[in-house]
Amino acid sequence: MPFKKKTLLITGGTGSFGNAVLNRFLDTDIEEIRIFSRDEKKQDDMRKRYANPKLKFYIGDVRDYHRLKMAMAGVEIVIHTAALKQVPAAEYNPFEAVKTNILGSQNVIEACSENNVERAICIGTDKAVSPLNTYGATKLLMEKLFVNAQQYSNPKIHPTKFLAVRYGNVFASSGSVIPRFIEQIKRHENVTITDMEMTRFSITMEQALDFILKATEIGKGTEIFIPKLKSYSLEQIKHVLSELTEMKGEKIIGVRPGEKLHELLINSDEMRYAWEYENLYMILNWQFDHAYLNKNYSGIKKFDNGGIYSSNNTERLTNDELKNNIVNLELL
Repeated sequence: MPFKKKTLLITGGTGSFGNAVLNRFLDTDIEEIRIFSRDEKKQDDMRKRYANPKLKFYIGDVRDYHRLKMAMAGVEIVIHTAALKQVPAAEYNPFEAVKTNILGSQNVIEACSENNVERAICIGTDKAVSPLNTYGATKLLMEKLFVNAQQYSNPKIHPTKFLAVRYGNVFASSGSVIPRFIEQIKRHENVTITDMEMTRFSITMEQALDFILKATEIGKGTEIFIPKLKSYSLEQIKHVLSELTEMKGEKIIGVRPGEKLHELLINSDEMRYAWEYENLYMILNWQFDHAYLNKNYSGIKKFDNGGIYSSNNTERLTNDELKNNIVNLELL
């Protein structure tokens, strides 16, 4: 348990990920969890919901370095989730996306180094891989900042271990396709499908938490960690929902600007530095030699997967697995 007796700070901590962390760890032997975010209303809601003395709240913006530095005093682990995440909003407001997703991430890194934080983990996205949109491009730079920040940590004091985790949309998260389809079905509308052939990786919030916990525990710094995932197609979702509900029909609307037909978690260039380790994949610094790898990751082996790791070239969920996942959401 890497969080035992530790103080954890989560930037953007009032979102779904922050709530999942609290549900998982508040009643464990973690010392303290600090929520750092801009939304005082959501913070107040969380304070009332959990009513736990281990939980502390800090109003602030990752654009404000001095506030970050103050909030991180005494913190051992930082999980950086704060970002402008809506693709259309980032396209229309690119300057703001840069300020939060890139410059804000730089502030997090510098505040971690100044406070001698033990570990700092940034939450990446498949959209950062060969990005097509502003959001993806800013998250790519966030990853680059984190995995290269190690060389600026002061080894004479207490070097911060900076690492990144990368995965796709959390299964049935707010605003994603399954809740949207179910809402349309409840309104007796046609479900709006971009493309029947579109595929997406499937990861639940609990799986994401397990994955991040594992990466936090084994990370040495500079790695990008990627989970082993199955995928599904929109055609599968349509088929399963038609069995579970009285679906009216569908309307094909086409792939939207900046949207990919298939998710990509490792591209062909990154695959040269991709490795398989236990139940996850890692993109490692090209400077690591085999002696380093064998010493630090016993049993590591090269990962290839046909040149890329895409939702279109990995194992698919069966219809029964997809059906069980949807039923467990309790949205129907």
